[in-house]
Amino acid sequence: MMKKTIHDLKVIKNIKVNYNNFILELEAPEPLGEVLPGQFAEVLVEKSESTFLRRPFSIHDVDYKKNTISLLIQVLGAGTQALSQTNTGDFLNLVYPLGNSFSLQSGGNALLIGGGTGIAPMYFLAKALHRSGVTPDVLIGSRDKQGLLKIDDFKQFGSVFFTTEDGSAGEKGLVTDHSILLNSVTKYNIIYTCGPEPMMKSVGFYALKNDIDCEVSLENMMACGVGACLCCVVETTSGNLCTCTDGPVFNVKNLKW
Repeated sequence: MMKKTIHDLKVIKNIKVNYNNFILELEAPEPLGEVLPGQFAEVLVEKSESTFLRRPFSIHDVDYKKNTISLLIQVLGAGTQALSQTNTGDFLNLVYPLGNSFSLQSGGNALLIGGGTGIAPMYFLAKALHRSGVTPDVLIGSRDKQGLLKIDDFKQFGSVFFTTEDGSAGEKGLVTDHSILLNSVTKYNIIYTCGPEPMMKSVGFYALKNDIDCEVSLENMMACGVGACLCCVVETTSGNLCTCTDGPVFNVKNLKW
């Protein structure tokens, strides 16, 4: 596994995905080592006077040929608003890669479930699974059509399904209401998920009920990324663990949900 590094990365692209999300493509100053699906980066936000702590973001993609890392970011406050104004040629200071990763399998049937910007680590995961010979199903959920992200990009790795709460696209309802889950209980041997905690809990309970292995990527606030500040502690069957160092990926069987 790649040792964590602190680098100033050059902004190659700042791509607006929709009204509230953007992707930063960042070029590393030296050849990238191994980065695994599920790991994250801590970004220093220098252009926001009210943002003192680094902000954690899942690594959305890695391109070793271009030597770049991409981050999918949702504008939620002053820090992410400042990052959304980043220009090509600017530099951002990152600590990366941090945390553990999803467990990759070389066979079987996998389902990836992302809610909103919870698809951020799912893209890199789908890419890695596809390279290992697994063609995953991808289920994306959103409040409305405008919130559905990167559907066409996911199609290169597997079949894509989606839900919207208002019924403006795909099946109406929550991701756990989608017919692919209701009609395919025995199809999958593993489910990976990331998104709002209520959604992940619902997916986790579904997996436990149907005896399907399930890994969740928690989105707890992780101020330091190295287990020092203890603001990201989560209760598990092994006691209280730091999401940033012991996670962010956990098997749902080990979480006290």
